[in-house]
Amino acid sequence: MSNEGTRSKTVLTGGRRVTVVADDGVPLAVREYGSPDAPVTAVFAHGHCLHSESWSFLREQLAGSWGDEVRMVFYDHRGHGESGHAPAAAYTIEQLGRDLGAVLAAVAPHGPVVLVGHSMGGMTALTYARQNPLLVGDRLAGLALISTAAGGLADTGPGRLLRGPALSVLQAAVRWTPRIAQGSRRLGHNLCGALVRIAAVGNRSVDPRIVAVAAAMVNDTSVATMCGFLASFAGFDETGTLTTLAGIPSVVVCGSADLLTPFSHSTAMASRLPAADLVRIEGAGHSVILERPAEVAGAIAALVARVGAAAVGSSAADRGMATATG
Repeated sequence: MSNEGTRSKTVLTGGRRVTVVADDGVPLAVREYGSPDAPVTAVFAHGHCLHSESWSFLREQLAGSWGDEVRMVFYDHRGHGESGHAPAAAYTIEQLGRDLGAVLAAVAPHGPVVLVGHSMGGMTALTYARQNPLLVGDRLAGLALISTAAGGLADTGPGRLLRGPALSVLQAAVRWTPRIAQGSRRLGHNLCGALVRIAAVGNRSVDPRIVAVAAAMVNDTSVATMCGFLASFAGFDETGTLTTLAGIPSVVVCGSADLLTPFSHSTAMASRLPAADLVRIEGAGHSVILERPAEVAGAIAALVARVGAAAVGSSAADRGMATATG
């Protein structure tokens, strides 16, 4: 791990920049905000074709209420933002779970962690939990799943395109003939980017600034990255992992107008998480973290407060047990 910033008092606009190397050598760009000594660390994993700045509106909301009580860590998935690219075969949710593990080991090796995942980031958090079941309830102390699903992504709405023939042809072109794929950049953005743009906005009236922010992130994402993860989406199923997470505080958040991960996915996940709060944000789409950051921030802040209360209660119980047996 190489640290490009400082460990001094955080400047919210820039944070502390860190580069974490994944298990296969891919560099992952990370930014930290808040005190390294904060009692809780919240780690944010963004969605497909976005990057860590997709959390910027929400980060400002949370920083105002948390101060240095909660450290925030944001990172770019491989192939996104400032992180390095990788071979097509390494663009899988399974690998993203290991990447998240590398980030945690490097910048948050101790203390309770709350994972906050939007869309593909939520899928990444579920995969990480399945890969590291012994850390659930100890290191992994809380979970926020935003506009995401535990499976069945190809069964509804624009997700059906994941099984379409045109997408399969484009994936093959990207993988085996890179020069053709680069020459077909516009075609790739039209096919793959449609999953993001249609789901994010649909036919609703959305603030043009939000549309512009989302479109800029999508347009900055390479065709190889866009298409690389789609096969992994089609077969994604972490429904069984929810059982492992049933005992920790969690929140499931989704907009009522989300086309890519409809609210039914959130309802299904929450039904398997007894300690979960289910938050439906009326009128919001898949880009709920951009559209309604204050409401999403409120749900995350409430989750972190629950995690803190649970930690205090656990410590009190441990002290009581020690007194009883002493």
